[in-house]
Amino acid sequence: MKSFDELSLKEIVDEVQDGFILGIPADYSGVPMKFTKELIKKGVKNLKLYCLPLTTIQGDMLIGSGCVSEIEAAAVTLGEFGMAPRFSEAVENGKILIKDSTCPALHAQLQATEKSVPFMPLRGVIGSDIQKHRKDWHVIENPMRSSGVREEPVLLLPAVQLDILVFHAPCSDRNGNIQIGRRRELATLAHASKKVFVTVEKVLDIDFFEDELSAATCLPALYVNGISIVKNGAWPCALPGVYSSDNEEIKKYSLAAKTKEGFGEYMRYCLK
Repeated sequence: MKSFDELSLKEIVDEVQDGFILGIPADYSGVPMKFTKELIKKGVKNLKLYCLPLTTIQGDMLIGSGCVSEIEAAAVTLGEFGMAPRFSEAVENGKILIKDSTCPALHAQLQATEKSVPFMPLRGVIGSDIQKHRKDWHVIENPMRSSGVREEPVLLLPAVQLDILVFHAPCSDRNGNIQIGRRRELATLAHASKKVFVTVEKVLDIDFFEDELSAATCLPALYVNGISIVKNGAWPCALPGVYSSDNEEIKKYSLAAKTKEGFGEYMRYCLK
């Protein structure tokens, strides 16, 4: 017996407003593709995508559909199928603002929000072209004299809080705890989000916290604002441990999306 009220997919989509900072999981972390398609149908605008640490067909579709004004990511790619064509075209034509970043930097900014501090220090990208072009990042001298190093530079990254996170997961338990397995980056995203919604393949009539092993692989219901049961909700992306990616479909998209016209035709077919 579920202890939570199941939401419809439309109810989750309606939570996303123009201009929101939307958390985007990597292609191996449970991409909510059915949600994404419904979001495109809604016609949302000026989204700011925050990817941890990258995005694939999800981000490219949103950008190609005119839903995005800004993206912060370490990469936007279709993997073995090449560049993300709608993203590439948008950047080349100045249609979106891109905040180039790195995996550690993206994690650090969310971890600052997790810890309720205004910034997080980092070392590795000091002196890089990425750091030179990020005016919101600041290099200071390490104030901790105990390091024994004089004039040691430290990079400070601002905390980032997401307006909303939506991801797809294999299942929840009857109490609304979500199975995320080894994908702990989903917990980081959730901790740094104002609201979190999850689409799942199914709800199990168990409590993950009654077992030490399953407790260690779940996101507690404390961080979840709503759940919707959506079968094959990550397709054509993979849902690790449940189903593989549909490479033929992703290839079909990659070829169609090379042109604006091809992308439009694909999306009309895709959104039926």
